[in-house]
Amino acid sequence: MDYFSTLIAVSDDCPVERSVVPAPHNGRKTVAVLQHELLAGRPYELTQEDVLFRSWLMRQPGCEDRTDDEVAALRDTFFAKSQACLRASPLPKKYGFGLLFDAEGRVALCPMESEDYRAGLHREDVKVLKAMRSSRGRPGASR
Repeated sequence: MDYFSTLIAVSDDCPVERSVVPAPHNGRKTVAVLQHELLAGRPYELTQEDVLFRSWLMRQPGCEDRTDDEVAALRDTFFAKSQACLRASPLPKKYGFGLLFDAEGRVALCPMESEDYRAGLHREDVKVLKAMRSSRGRPGASR
């Protein structure tokens, strides 16, 4: 399920021109906030699976009280079903963050206005995939 040497570029219909740090909604941390917190300041530490599972786990009641064995069992259960990949993450869809994966499948946030992002779009050793679109309009209809 993980990506290797890949840039998930912002979606064609991303509504921002520069990356924007997501904010809680109605006092609750959204998936975007949780994923940003997991990745900000920790480049190339987590895999896609780590980010998906941890952002799900942090939304579960009593997550901080679980034992390591309980967390491992929950992770197995979580991945027993098909999960959306980070191409569906709100970070590249709505907030202007690319997701750059290294050769070992670890991910880093990559703001769309950064040199790393622009360089990643043109590196021969990096596969570029667009994030999923948020709208159902014609491909390329916006931006």
